[in-house]
Amino acid sequence: MPQDDEPLSFWQVLLSVLAAAFGVQSDKARQRDFRHGKPSQFILIGLLFTGVFVLVLFAVVQLVLHFAGV
Repeated sequence: MPQDDEPLSFWQVLLSVLAAAFGVQSDKARQRDFRHGKPSQFILIGLLFTGVFVLVLFAVVQLVLHFAGV
């Protein structure tokens, strides 16, 4: 748990974004994020996560289509 003025680490922000994406964020972590996190961190990591997620889905669809012979 960060001190009163200590910012969140990259890993804490990433885990919070992943938890939010799956809808399993705890109330304790949410309160920590609002107290110590910067919105710009969450926006940037969220956009990167979304981009990677879309690329992975695209790759999986291409792989399935390739094996299906389409």
